[in-house]
Amino acid sequence: MWALTALLLLVPSRGQAATLEKPTLSLHPPWTTIFKGERVTLRCDGYHPLLLELRPINTLWYLGHLLLPSHKKSIEVQTPGVYRCQTRGAPVSDPIHLSVSNDWLILQVPYAAVFEGEPLVMRCRGWYDKVVYKLHYYRDDQAVRYFHSSANYTVLQARASDSGRYQCSGTMRIPVESAPMFSSKVAVTVQELFQAPVLRVLGPEEARGGVVLRCETLLHPQKRDTPLQFAFYKYSRTVRRFDWGAEFTVPEPEIEELESYWCEAATTTRSVRKRSPWLQLPGRGSHLNPASTTAPALRAAALAPGNKPLSFRKPPVSRSVPSVTSAPNSTSAGLQFPAGGGPTAGPPACAPPTPLEQSARALKPDVDQLLREMQLLKGLLSRVVLELKEPQALLELRGAPETPTSRFAMSPGTPETTPVES
Repeated sequence: MWALTALLLLVPSRGQAATLEKPTLSLHPPWTTIFKGERVTLRCDGYHPLLLELRPINTLWYLGHLLLPSHKKSIEVQTPGVYRCQTRGAPVSDPIHLSVSNDWLILQVPYAAVFEGEPLVMRCRGWYDKVVYKLHYYRDDQAVRYFHSSANYTVLQARASDSGRYQCSGTMRIPVESAPMFSSKVAVTVQELFQAPVLRVLGPEEARGGVVLRCETLLHPQKRDTPLQFAFYKYSRTVRRFDWGAEFTVPEPEIEELESYWCEAATTTRSVRKRSPWLQLPGRGSHLNPASTTAPALRAAALAPGNKPLSFRKPPVSRSVPSVTSAPNSTSAGLQFPAGGGPTAGPPACAPPTPLEQSARALKPDVDQLLREMQLLKGLLSRVVLELKEPQALLELRGAPETPTSRFAMSPGTPETTPVES
């Protein structure tokens, strides 16, 4: 009785078998193109029932839609076509397409998918391993590598840009050196390891206090166990270096500048790194260009609280600054300083001030101070010119008492002097 109970525990139920993943089909050697007469080995790895089960059918093999008679885990084949395998209760495996060639030269590429960051290896092989000389590799009809004799072409860290139609050419000594021969073209596609990340703000029900950003991405189904690390940036400044956590809590003083944040996802070896766009808040349009950092800087200046234009001049210390008005018929420099002028009337109380009006109000004290200093500089220059032209008149002018308005009411021309009678 106990032995029967233990046997039943070892045998999975139908529900467990229905949830099994599809088996993995592999090819040895790992090339999809072979010469006529050669044989390769196919292996099916997945769930295999125990021999004590009532239906001990291990593996099913398919060539196209034809069911092969073998039920072993591994089989040797030399017929071209599309191969699949299946274990009981599991889905059918992914296919492997085997090609058989009768050419002098073949280009062999891996049967398995190549993902970003992984090495891409291909081999240009002569008829039954004859040495190939003056070997060229091509991608989309453009030469990418040259070797003096037989050698593999390897891309250490493949990128999506490495996808294309590859071909090789070379010569062989059969028995004398032949003319250049070309292989058939083979399509190679580098798969995306994970999507470009997207930065978003967590809702109150997800965040545990404060404003939390999450860097989200999606791995390829075949690479869902690949570990990723995440980094967070504000403009071009790193606010958190690469770490396992995909969330970042924004400091409270920087909450008003959320649109200046972006994130980056990468593998542990940094062989694949992808950045997100700038954070887009709900209800706001995109004013930022992810390809530049100058646009976000300008945008942040507009978002900063209490934003005021930068100035290298100290603020004026005067208690009151008279307003400046334009005088069309004035004979002076075109500016008048009324004795008592109040500020101009602003917009109605019901309408908020526009950003242009706010900027004009912030600039008004600096403009007034600059105008006063320009008038003072103008008076000093007039005195220098007068001293150079008529030193005697300047001495008489210095002897006269200085009035408060003499600094700002100097005539632009040379003053006219009156001789003093003794």
